[in-house]
Amino acid sequence: MIKAVIFDLDGLLADTEIVSYKIYQDMLAKYQVSFSIEYYAQNYSGKSEKHNLTNIIEQFSLPLSLEDGFKYVEKREMELLEKGITLKPGAKELLQYLIANHYKIGLATSSKKERAEKILKMNDIYQYFDSLTYTNEVKNGKPHPDIFLKASEKLCVYPNECLVLEDSEAGIEAGYRANMCVINIPDMKKPSEQYRKMVIEQYDTLLDVIPYLENSKAK
Repeated sequence: MIKAVIFDLDGLLADTEIVSYKIYQDMLAKYQVSFSIEYYAQNYSGKSEKHNLTNIIEQFSLPLSLEDGFKYVEKREMELLEKGITLKPGAKELLQYLIANHYKIGLATSSKKERAEKILKMNDIYQYFDSLTYTNEVKNGKPHPDIFLKASEKLCVYPNECLVLEDSEAGIEAGYRANMCVINIPDMKKPSEQYRKMVIEQYDTLLDVIPYLENSKAK
């Protein structure tokens, strides 16, 4: 029986993955290198900033320290956040449904606390969440299950009582390895068959999750 729903943030609740791609492209442009949006979706979507920056700096042999990379990304993110970040279709409606039907609601994000809370508050959805879990609270980020296990612990429910909503392959694998049911709502790319087998459903929007939960209650 599902007692809690755990959301990812970037690309699932908020339309931010394209913003992250633009930031990395702006950074790489200074060194006359780049990668495609498809490459970003395959290799960096849903993963932590530390993972992404470490790999980008190494891959392109950038004369840039990890610390300076963090500073650049954080500065550009805050500039772009000030312009506003929109929610994905059905986000607020699903959150309202969950509240009305007494589900516990959690967030498990690879984002930093300050950034995540800013996005939630600017879109007036911060108050819907019973718990927020960030990547720096666990040893291993997605695709490891740590962040979802931590989220279920905070929500005081067992992993098998949680439904995870994810857009990325890394997030799907993390939820699956945490022994949770996972629903995929793709953002930049649909998951490959390997990851498709890890989810119980794949939907176009968050609104589609409501009929699934209604049917689950009826069983």
